[in-house]
Amino acid sequence: MNLRNITILLSLLLFSRPLLAADITFTASASRTKVAVGEVFEVTFAVNGNLQRFGPPAFEGFQVVGGPNQSSSMTSINGATTVSMSLGYDLVGINEGVYTIPGAVAVVDGKQYRSNAIKITVVKGSPAGQNSSRGGPATADVSNSDASFDISKRLFIRAVSDKKSVFQGEQLAVTYKLYTNIDIVDNALDKLPDFNGFWSQEIKINTQNVDWTTEIFNGARYNVAVLKKVILFPERFGKLALDPLAMTFVVRQQVPSNDPMEQFFGGAVKDVKYNIKSLPISINVRQLPETGKPAGFQGAVGNFAVASSVDKNALKANEALNYKIKVSGTGNFKLLKTPELTLATDLEKYDPKIDDKLIESLDGVSGSREYTYLLIPRHGGNYKLAPFKFSYFNPISRKYVELNTEPHDLVVAKGDPTANVTSFAKGAEQDGPELDKDIRNIKTDSSALTIPSDSFFGSLAFFFLIIAGPISFLAALAYRTWYRNYNKDAVAVKNRKASRIAARHMANAQKQLAAGDKKVFYEAVYKGLYGYLADKLNISAADLSKEIIVEALRNRSVDLAIISEVEETIDLCEMARYAPMSGVSQPEVLEKAKRIIKDIENAQT
Repeated sequence: MNLRNITILLSLLLFSRPLLAADITFTASASRTKVAVGEVFEVTFAVNGNLQRFGPPAFEGFQVVGGPNQSSSMTSINGATTVSMSLGYDLVGINEGVYTIPGAVAVVDGKQYRSNAIKITVVKGSPAGQNSSRGGPATADVSNSDASFDISKRLFIRAVSDKKSVFQGEQLAVTYKLYTNIDIVDNALDKLPDFNGFWSQEIKINTQNVDWTTEIFNGARYNVAVLKKVILFPERFGKLALDPLAMTFVVRQQVPSNDPMEQFFGGAVKDVKYNIKSLPISINVRQLPETGKPAGFQGAVGNFAVASSVDKNALKANEALNYKIKVSGTGNFKLLKTPELTLATDLEKYDPKIDDKLIESLDGVSGSREYTYLLIPRHGGNYKLAPFKFSYFNPISRKYVELNTEPHDLVVAKGDPTANVTSFAKGAEQDGPELDKDIRNIKTDSSALTIPSDSFFGSLAFFFLIIAGPISFLAALAYRTWYRNYNKDAVAVKNRKASRIAARHMANAQKQLAAGDKKVFYEAVYKGLYGYLADKLNISAADLSKEIIVEALRNRSVDLAIISEVEETIDLCEMARYAPMSGVSQPEVLEKAKRIIKDIENAQT
């Protein structure tokens, strides 16, 4: 190709650009114009040009559940290249009626275009694909209108209970499973079940990563993940419902495409958000039978065994022993009540220490619970710990079971009289020795008792304290009034404080003189003298100058010799701050500044 042909080709390309720009179209279309309430449909905006900016319309009357889903294509026919771009939104009609979606705005090659409006009719109906079968797939807030893509059959949560009918207090296990055979992009937990009416114990899933398994459900193969495992114990009888577990998922859905390139690479896809939840499960909780219920029954349900033991059978009065009751087996351990012991009056009992050794799994709660009581016999003698009676309801046999532990005999000898707690032989309490560490014997002779004197009331000290209060209040009030009047004149206050502030600066100058820092020394003298004159003459530091100071001192009839010393000292300090000086005695400068302040104070009095 020669140079002439190349020039002609470039010219054609340049002049063809405005012709191509004139053919730009920007259209809006809907997958259907008549939809049911809750049914998903798609609105697509397409433009055949290089889209620079896009402004979607207000979708009033609709909920946006997906999008924008963007796709682009490039075609070349007979050397002419065309770029196309489309943006799609998944919408759901909220209420019945006829709605108009206004046109969107697009900017292509610097020019603004507006698409056509779309009229959508929303009729009464429900989203397609909902499944309300008991224990089946979860319902979805939105679903795809395409019959070939029913989201409720490809992504759902099931709550699986091992029992649907139990007795009050009987354990049951519930597992929440996620079933899916579609690509999941993202997920978020919306709401956990409340388990109202149940005592719940969650079984922790130790693995941090999701453990996926394969399961066939209703003839379809799914990838299944366990979301939550929990053991429940109903606390009341009747019809109880297990609340749903709700989650939000973003799934990747394939959409039809006429683009050969997209078809070659597997077709177009879009990400859609879905809110799903498990179906509630109804549990029939039966009341425990009244027939055969033992008198001391406290609500234990399961299969238990009970045993008791003491750590010693022979001890002295006021010595402690441990009495243990151990309940083992399977059942509602967490709902067991503290055993009520029937003991002799001379045995002091403390609240028990409870030690649980339990294993929690979907098979239930099993293990043991041990109650350890601290018992202290207060008197010597022989005691018998009666058998502990324990009863429970067995849901398998549907009968009550009563168990008794073995009795325990205790031989208690008389305690040590020097012990912290006194021990008495029975029938001889008044003969016991008196100890300072315990309660003393009751005194029957009141001759040593006296009534405290009340001579303070009516005494001189009594009346003095009564009068002192008002007098102190009046004195404080008078002092506050004087203090406010004394300090209400800000100028007078600054005048009075001027010498004290100057004294602090001079003390700092004395310190710098001892340290040998000449520059800081002269600065301290300068600030002390300047600050003193500003406060004394009631002139702000910003307006203060040597000329103003001299004039103000003359107006106050200060001796001319003092004014001359003030000028000399200020000039000397200013020069010494910026340039080294020799032949000047610094102690003399300090004393001169102090003398100037003293002379001015005396002249003003």
